[in-house]
Amino acid sequence: MKRETIQTADAPQAIGTYSQAVRAGSAVYLSGQIPLHPGSGELETGSIRAQIVRVVENLAAVAKAAGGGLEHIVKLNVYLTDLANFPVVNEVMTEYFRKPYPARAVVGVDDLPRGAPVEMDAVMIVEGS
Repeated sequence: MKRETIQTADAPQAIGTYSQAVRAGSAVYLSGQIPLHPGSGELETGSIRAQIVRVVENLAAVAKAAGGGLEHIVKLNVYLTDLANFPVVNEVMTEYFRKPYPARAVVGVDDLPRGAPVEMDAVMIVEGS
């Protein structure tokens, strides 16, 4: 199966040995995004809500570069260093995602890259790719 890497300047550049996303057939695997600003690479320092919004907007930028959008995400994984922030994830999701919502897992973790409080990765299906 042919694989294609996805790259956009509208999302933070990879900070390790990975691609922002990889397309394999109609499936697109979006790498984890933390609340980094695309231009500066600096961590969002606002509220947890602002940080979650930044992560979702980063995912949206990578999805767009792959020819899709948040509506094409079928599986979303959310990693939180504080599960008390779970309700904020739900609030932000209602602003950016529509029914049918993607399948989702939320996992509490001890630590994330750069001390971020949240990370999300996703799988997206883009028909006709």
